[in-house]
Amino acid sequence: MTVQTEPAPEWLRCAGCGGTVYGKRYRRDLNVCPDCGLHGRLTAPERIERLLDEGAVPLTGGAAVAEDPLAFLDRRPYPESLAAARRATGLEDAVVGVRGTVHGHPVVAAVMDFRFFGGSMGSLAGERLTEAMETSLRERIPLLLVTASGGARMQEGALALLQMAKTSQAMGRLDEAGILTISLITDPTYGGVAASFATLSDVILAEPGARLGFAGRRVIEQTIRQRLPEGFQTAEFLAARGLVDGVVSRGALRGTLSRLLAATVPATPPERPYTLIRTGDELPPRDAWETVRLARHVDRPTTLDYIGYLLEGFQELHGDRLAADCPAIVGGLGRLGGVPVMLIGHEKGHRTADRAKRNFGMATPAGYRKSARLMRLAAKLGVPVVTLIDTPGAYPGIEAEENGQAVAIAESIRLMSALPVPIVSVITGEGGSGGALALGVADRVLALSGAVYSVISPEGCAAILWKDAAAAPQAAGALRLTTRDLLALGVIDAVVPEPPGGAHEDPGGTAELLRDALIGILGELTPLRGTELVEARRDRFRRYGLAPA
Repeated sequence: MTVQTEPAPEWLRCAGCGGTVYGKRYRRDLNVCPDCGLHGRLTAPERIERLLDEGAVPLTGGAAVAEDPLAFLDRRPYPESLAAARRATGLEDAVVGVRGTVHGHPVVAAVMDFRFFGGSMGSLAGERLTEAMETSLRERIPLLLVTASGGARMQEGALALLQMAKTSQAMGRLDEAGILTISLITDPTYGGVAASFATLSDVILAEPGARLGFAGRRVIEQTIRQRLPEGFQTAEFLAARGLVDGVVSRGALRGTLSRLLAATVPATPPERPYTLIRTGDELPPRDAWETVRLARHVDRPTTLDYIGYLLEGFQELHGDRLAADCPAIVGGLGRLGGVPVMLIGHEKGHRTADRAKRNFGMATPAGYRKSARLMRLAAKLGVPVVTLIDTPGAYPGIEAEENGQAVAIAESIRLMSALPVPIVSVITGEGGSGGALALGVADRVLALSGAVYSVISPEGCAAILWKDAAAAPQAAGALRLTTRDLLALGVIDAVVPEPPGGAHEDPGGTAELLRDALIGILGELTPLRGTELVEARRDRFRRYGLAPA
């Protein structure tokens, strides 16, 4: 946000809506316009003060760099421009590194300041960024990157360009070490910064209206001679295309960061008794078609409902980092009984408009790519994965096929098979075909007693084999898709009981039984090494379909 002072210095004019803002109120609101919500720029010291707890300590030391490697001269020698920028900002360069906490959770932060050469990345800025990353690695503390940059610094030529590789390598080492990295994108973030460390973080948050891209709008329009759409490259534009995890207003950033940091603190699952049904004889016989209808009940709890009951400090993560954010799959980090987990599940919604928006729980390829991204993050952080399955199947539309639906499902199955952290899957409603299995390759597979699980929907089976969709009730019985049948077949490990009438009659009570079961099972799986989990999981699925010994 650019502000222009009115004759009275305490009044500012918003560059977004043109409204007049009282200066004290503007600063109290963290430089956010109270009328249009436009987020103005903050300096690096202001960012640190607003995001971190009091007492953040600057990172000191570091290697010296050549300050004028090209003997660059434009309107004046580069050293003179550097000296002027240092006098104007009080900063050494465009990056400030600190060690601090967010609501008590340790973090190393590298914060960019656009006032210093437009936040451009030269050798010293690249060195300060890398030093922060190496401090995070050495001390095994999560890393927070706050970006504001026009790109690599022209006055340092190819050496500035190579800072992209230098910082990206350091981010790679943090990946290998399993340390959480978070980027906060502020306006603007372009060029070499966007195309290196800024977009390599595990979690990418963006302030409202923040622009992120490799080339700026003016450069693109002049190059391709096309008018770009309104909102191009803004945080909201990127979120709709699955490129950022969330657009977070400035006032909510500390809370969001705190939840993310808290969700990665290791904890031991508490010992808690739990009730599971492990043999079909413990379940009464149920009409298959009536069970299907119960599993599809519009008021049956969804993944978001269960998240509200089960998890503390849940932070939803969005996007496949490629093309879209599929609303039929939701996922994120939270704490289950104090234990960090990555929870991922199908989301149908309840009301008609929401169910239509979420494709009735039928995920697109972007949904499975999003879930795969979150599973890989869980593996990096050593966090167990819980999946909640409730879908009639993967979305069968033209666009889904064009974007590789089969490939996305296959890759999800392969990924889960080799994930070196505990996985517990729960069929909460309808488990349909490969769209369900893509979230169901787990160490333990549970089902709520009113759930179903099948290779195809009864209607689909009836249409293919009976040549009559009206034969769906008969097909449902033939498919043996109730939990009593699934236990007998060994397809699921155990059943979580539901109250009389179904989970929709008492969502809170159902969630309590599910929470106790999940905590208990994770307590059994967590002590196992990753290699043990993978070997047992692969052996489990290798045996399906074999005749009993």
